[in-house]
Amino acid sequence: MQTRRISGNEKYFDVIVYAVLVVWGLAILFPLLYVLMTSFATEKEYLTRGFFIIPKEWTWDAYMYLLANDSFAQSFLNAIVITAVGTAISIAVTTLMAYGLSKKWLKGRSVFNFMVVFTMLFSGGLIPTYLVVKEFGMIDTFWSLWLPGAVAPFYLIVMRSFFSSIPHELEESARVDGCGEWRMFFSIMLPLSKASIATFVLFYMVGYWNTYFSALIYLNDSGKWPLQVFLRQILVLNQSMDGSATLMEQVITYTPGAKMAAIVVSALPMMIIYPFLQKHFNKGMLLGSLKG
Repeated sequence: MQTRRISGNEKYFDVIVYAVLVVWGLAILFPLLYVLMTSFATEKEYLTRGFFIIPKEWTWDAYMYLLANDSFAQSFLNAIVITAVGTAISIAVTTLMAYGLSKKWLKGRSVFNFMVVFTMLFSGGLIPTYLVVKEFGMIDTFWSLWLPGAVAPFYLIVMRSFFSSIPHELEESARVDGCGEWRMFFSIMLPLSKASIATFVLFYMVGYWNTYFSALIYLNDSGKWPLQVFLRQILVLNQSMDGSATLMEQVITYTPGAKMAAIVVSALPMMIIYPFLQKHFNKGMLLGSLKG
């Protein structure tokens, strides 16, 4: 078999592409490396040395202080609960809706599909959404973070397209063997859609883990604030999260190392989970994208 000869122009093009990718990768990696290294530096070195990447003296004081902080521990636990329960709710509702809307015999299917697409183009707005959440009594509860955004329309459309692409003969053979709708869904459809589900689990997890604006709007109790709101308090406002403290008691000076350590710890869970779901990412995004 003959190998294709690469022309000079193609070589130059490849060199340019790789150079751009390397520069882009370094531009992304450099701030992350700076945050990580600063979290291990002493406060004295940070204030006197100026800019640096590798600290001269390594210390775990910032992480020890952060892990001993009750506000951080509570916000981290809140973020875990919000992410775990919210992802489970979103995946369950998304897959069930997608499976139902993929059936051509479903009455009113076009109306429901239009309603899904409509929400991608128009939203109710901040104030109407807040009033709806308030009327349902979800203010100051995690349900205000789970239910309003339980279904992402784009994920639903992709999942619906995947279910529609499954050969109808497979369903017919299962029905001949006495398979009902629920058994069809759990025993056949879900195993075939593992790649898509894993991909959207990752997307939903990242979304719930990074919940910030909705938590500020709907959660008045600082004890229920998630991790991203805690980061706002110490990075932007430099305050504690104790709502019962006075204004003077709330102002706490977090060291630069503690702030950087908080950023590292908040990003660590998603960085740990991502490699386990990465192998499903490309396949999950392509499934259902060719047939609508």
